Order: sequence, then C-alpha cells, then structure tokens
Amino acid sequence: MEINIAELIRDYRMMKREIERLQRIIYGKSVPMRSWGVAQYGVEATLPHGSSGKSQAELRDMDIREQKQIKRLQEYRRKVFAIESAGDFLDKEILKIVYDCMLSGMTRQQIAVHLEISRVSVDKLRADIKTQIDTNTTFSKLLHGEKSAV
Repeated sequence: MEINIAELIRDYRMMKREIERLQRIIYGKSVPMRSWGVAQYGVEATLPHGSSGKSQAELRDMDIREQKQIKRLQEYRRKVFAIESAGDFLDKEILKIVYDCMLSGMTRQQIAVHLEISRVSVDKLRADIKTQIDTNTTFSKLLHGEKSAV
C-alpha cells in the first residue's frame, strides 16, 4: 500500500480539527490526544467509573452515520498519531524543525525565511523528510494500525 506523505502532512491539521468535531458529536466533549488510552493510578484506578466509549448494545443500536463517524474518528486518530510520531524517526535536527513547520501549515517560503535558508534548500530538506518517513517501517505500521512485538 503506497503512502502519500505529502498528502498526509497537508491533511494533518484538517484531521486534527475533524477529530475534535467527531469527539464532540460522539462523546459530547473533545478528548485530548495525551489521554487516548491513558491508565489511571492510585485511588482513581480502583473506583468504578463509566466508559467514555460506547457499549456493545449502544454500538448495535447506532445508525449507519454514527458508525461511520466512529470508524472515521478511529482512522484519523491513527493517522494523526503516526504523523506526530514520524518526527521522532528523522535523523537530523533541521529535518525535525522543517517537519514541525510543515505540520504547522507553514509554506516553503515561510520556512525558508524562518530558517534563513533558500527555498531550494527547503525543498531538498522536505524531500529528505519524505524519503526518511516513507522508508520507515515503524511509521508504516503506525499508519496502518499494525501491531508490533515489543
């Protein structure tokens, strides 16, 4: 399955906004990414509490639109997590900076001005980023939701 890194980076901010919107629709509130799957410790862990997710009975009773929204939410969460993790796989600090600027929505001209380098240099760095991410098997597994042995 071919990965279009440029498209993922371009769509990253849209997916973040859509995740928040879908969470408000499904759960009634937006859930910070840091708390996706976070365990509780101490007294809070022993106390009974309701799940923010839907029960099996609720899932069966949902209409098709709601089911599609949940699937899209899960897909976008997986993609956003993979995109945000991809910066850790880059081998040079300047690549990490350029990647972060790209995720922030900066244009190549804005990145060039910010780093005081030419646009041609920015293009080379962006190509290097795409190559490194494209060849990283961990990124591919994160993106496609594959489990890996630890």
